[in-house]
Amino acid sequence: MQDSKQVGKRKPSFLATMKAVFWSFLGIRKKSDYEQDAAHLNPVHVVIAAVIGALIFIATLVIIVKMVVAK
Repeated sequence: MQDSKQVGKRKPSFLATMKAVFWSFLGIRKKSDYEQDAAHLNPVHVVIAAVIGALIFIATLVIIVKMVVAK
Protein backbone atom coordinates (compact mmCIF):
# COMPACT_ATOMS: atom_id res chain seq x y z
CA MET A 1 0.00 0.00 0.00
CA GLN A 2 2.81 2.37 0.82
CA ASP A 3 4.51 1.73 -2.54
CA SER A 4 1.42 2.84 -4.46
CA LYS A 5 1.35 6.13 -2.52
CA GLN A 6 5.02 6.75 -3.31
CA VAL A 7 4.45 6.08 -7.01
CA GLY A 8 1.63 8.66 -7.05
CA LYS A 9 3.80 11.27 -5.32
CA ARG A 10 6.83 10.83 -7.58
CA LYS A 11 7.84 13.87 -9.57
CA PRO A 12 7.59 13.45 -13.34
CA SER A 13 10.88 13.18 -15.20
CA PHE A 14 12.22 15.84 -17.53
CA LEU A 15 11.12 13.64 -20.45
CA ALA A 16 7.53 13.73 -19.13
CA THR A 17 7.84 17.52 -18.92
CA MET A 18 9.06 17.68 -22.53
CA LYS A 19 6.10 15.56 -23.59
CA ALA A 20 3.65 17.87 -21.78
CA VAL A 21 5.24 20.96 -23.35
CA PHE A 22 5.17 19.35 -26.81
CA TRP A 23 1.45 18.62 -26.56
CA SER A 24 0.88 22.13 -25.25
CA PHE A 25 2.69 23.60 -28.28
CA LEU A 26 0.28 21.68 -30.50
CA GLY A 27 -2.68 22.78 -28.42
CA ILE A 28 -3.90 19.24 -27.91
CA ARG A 29 -4.37 18.63 -24.18
CA LYS A 30 -7.12 17.04 -22.16
CA LYS A 31 -8.28 19.12 -19.25
CA SER A 32 -7.53 16.27 -16.85
CA ASP A 33 -3.97 15.93 -18.21
CA TYR A 34 -3.45 19.68 -17.90
CA GLU A 35 -4.63 19.67 -14.30
CA GLN A 36 -2.39 16.72 -13.46
CA ASP A 37 0.60 18.41 -15.09
CA ALA A 38 -0.09 21.68 -13.28
CA ALA A 39 -0.10 19.84 -9.98
CA HIS A 40 3.01 17.71 -10.52
CA LEU A 41 5.43 19.31 -12.98
CA ASN A 42 8.41 21.31 -11.82
CA PRO A 43 8.06 24.91 -13.10
CA VAL A 44 11.81 25.17 -13.79
CA HIS A 45 11.64 22.06 -15.97
CA VAL A 46 8.65 23.53 -17.82
CA VAL A 47 10.54 26.74 -18.62
CA ILE A 48 13.63 24.84 -19.76
CA ALA A 49 11.51 22.47 -21.88
CA ALA A 50 9.64 25.40 -23.43
CA VAL A 51 12.91 27.13 -24.38
CA ILE A 52 14.24 23.91 -25.90
CA GLY A 53 10.97 23.39 -27.78
CA ALA A 54 11.03 26.95 -29.10
CA LEU A 55 14.63 26.56 -30.28
CA ILE A 56 13.77 23.31 -32.07
CA PHE A 57 10.75 25.00 -33.69
CA ILE A 58 12.83 27.98 -34.88
CA ALA A 59 15.62 25.74 -36.17
CA THR A 60 13.08 23.67 -38.11
CA LEU A 61 11.60 26.79 -39.69
CA VAL A 62 15.06 28.08 -40.65
CA ILE A 63 15.95 24.75 -42.27
CA ILE A 64 12.68 24.67 -44.22
CA VAL A 65 13.17 28.24 -45.44
CA LYS A 66 16.76 27.53 -46.51
CA MET A 67 15.62 24.45 -48.44
CA VAL A 68 12.85 26.36 -50.22
CA VAL A 69 15.01 29.39 -51.06
CA ALA A 70 17.87 27.20 -52.34
CA LYS A 71 15.73 25.70 -55.10
